[in-house]
Amino acid sequence: MDRMDETARLRARYLDLIEDVLVNRIYRDPPQQVKRWRRLPFVRANREIGRDLPSQAHTMIGHERMRNLRSCLETAIAQGVPGDVIETGVWRGGACIYMAAILDAWGETARRVWVADSFAGLPRPDARHAADRGDRHHENAALAISRAEVEENFRLYGLLSDRVRFLEGWFADTLPEAPIERLAVLRLDGDMYGSTWDALSALYGKVSPGGFVIVDDYGAVPACARAVTDFLGTQGDAPQIERIDWTGVFWRKG
Repeated sequence: MDRMDETARLRARYLDLIEDVLVNRIYRDPPQQVKRWRRLPFVRANREIGRDLPSQAHTMIGHERMRNLRSCLETAIAQGVPGDVIETGVWRGGACIYMAAILDAWGETARRVWVADSFAGLPRPDARHAADRGDRHHENAALAISRAEVEENFRLYGLLSDRVRFLEGWFADTLPEAPIERLAVLRLDGDMYGSTWDALSALYGKVSPGGFVIVDDYGAVPACARAVTDFLGTQGDAPQIERIDWTGVFWRKG
C-alpha cells in the first residue's frame, strides 16, 4: 500500500469513528422519549435514520444523513467547489462538528464552518407564514441548546478553532448580514416554513455552482417542504431533489 492509499484509509477510519461517536453507536444512549413511565430503549434502526431524540448523542440526524453530509462535503473538496459550509439549526452541534472534522481531515484550512442557531429553541409561528400556523416546535424545551454547550461539544472533539464561526439569533436577523461570501455546502435544519424560507432567502444565492443544498426536515415537516417549493419557484429553479432517508433531501446547485 502506497503512502497516498494509507492516508486515505486513515482519514476514512478517523471520520467513521467521529461519526459513530456523534451519532452514538458506541455507547448507545436511549432516546429522551418516555412511554408508560419508562424511557424507551436504544434501537439501532431508529438511530440509523434519525427517528429518535437522543438523550446524549451530539446529533439527532442519524447515520444516513450524516453520511450524506460527508459525501457532499468530500465531493465539494475533491472537485474544488469554492466556499464555506453552514448549518442553520444545529441542536447540540453534531453535524457542524462533523463538517469541521471532515475539513480538518482533508487539510482544508481556508474554509469556515458557520454555526447558525438561536441557541434558545425555535421561534413562535410568524403570522406572515400560514404554513406555520399551529406549529408547536417552540414548546419543545429539548430543542433549546445553549451556545456554551455547543462550543463545549466542539472543544471535546478538539475542533473548536477560529475557523468555527457562530451566528447567534433568529435567522431573519443574523443570516442576511452574515459575512459569508460563498458556500460549498448549505445544510438547513430549521423545521418550520419561516426558518427554512429565511435561510434560503439569505444564503441560496451564495451557494457556488456545484455546491450542495441539504434540507433535513423536508419529509418530516410539510411546512418545510412547502417553503422549499415556494422558494425555488421564485428562483425559477427546478433542481433534481434526491431523497436521503425518510425525511432528508439534497440537491446540487447549477
